[in-house]
Amino acid sequence: MDTGSNGVSKNILVTGGAGYIGSHCCKILAKRGFVPIVYDNLCRGHQSFVRWGPFEYGDILDSQRLTEVILKYRPAAVIHFAGLAYVGESMIDPAPYFRCNVSGSLVLLEVLRTCGVSNLIFSSSCATYGVPAIVPIPESHPQHPINPYGSTKMIVEQAIREFGRAYGLRYVILRYFNAAGADSDGEVGESHTPETHLIPLVLMAAKGKVQEVSIFGGDYDTPDGTCVRDFIHVSDLAEAHAVAVEALMAGHGGGVFNVGTGMGHSVLEVLDAARVITQRSIAVKVCSRREGDPPMLVADSSRIRAALQWQPTRSSLSSVLESAWKWTNFSST
Repeated sequence: MDTGSNGVSKNILVTGGAGYIGSHCCKILAKRGFVPIVYDNLCRGHQSFVRWGPFEYGDILDSQRLTEVILKYRPAAVIHFAGLAYVGESMIDPAPYFRCNVSGSLVLLEVLRTCGVSNLIFSSSCATYGVPAIVPIPESHPQHPINPYGSTKMIVEQAIREFGRAYGLRYVILRYFNAAGADSDGEVGESHTPETHLIPLVLMAAKGKVQEVSIFGGDYDTPDGTCVRDFIHVSDLAEAHAVAVEALMAGHGGGVFNVGTGMGHSVLEVLDAARVITQRSIAVKVCSRREGDPPMLVADSSRIRAALQWQPTRSSLSSVLESAWKWTNFSST
């Protein structure tokens, strides 16, 4: 077991650590002196993204395998990314979302309880809010998800709170807004199959890998009729997880925090900025609205800034797009 000078374990178990956000988080953890232990079934992750600590193959639903890995490394905390995260897919086929996201998380919570691991950081989502009545959205906003993906995240949040109340689990729940961009060193970036996220699709169109970008809805009650989102650079998001780990290990009470910039950008604004950065034309096709998409999601992230002293430093739209464009060119060579 890796320990610091005070004898406390420096091992952090990262479920889903071979994925997009998980891999960036592992890099940040390693920079801060931790040893990230990646636990992943590689269903949607990439073993080539596991570069900063040991890899343990396993499924989040496999209680025995999870127990083996936790007893082997005795982590000081667990960061739980493992799960399915496509809103559109969850609308068409919700069963895997409840099985993986809900049942898998319950398996993990029970293993943490029996193995005596008391610190958990959970990857949640602004999708739990549904259609917001207030923008920017505070953490106190009622949770009324409008898609199964958001529902699964809300259910797991409830379970974590109950485990905290009954068993003393100490936790930080991070409600993400739209993660985007790529590692500045070009070591890891966004790579999904299929790709459904706006910014990589826009850049794929700029590269000529796809013919056009579909805009789902041009008639929303937003300034230009397209959906507005709060794009947070993936490395800033990763930093929030590392800060949360350090806070829990230092005795912080934890809690629920939005992780966003507080700035919203529409789909058309993203396209315009991408054309400037890539110096290429990008064709678009306006389609009907996609079921499960709220018109506007922008974070009030003042709580995490005050409580954990976290600040986004890479999340201007131009920085996000430039890093993603660099990764798009790097990964295609």
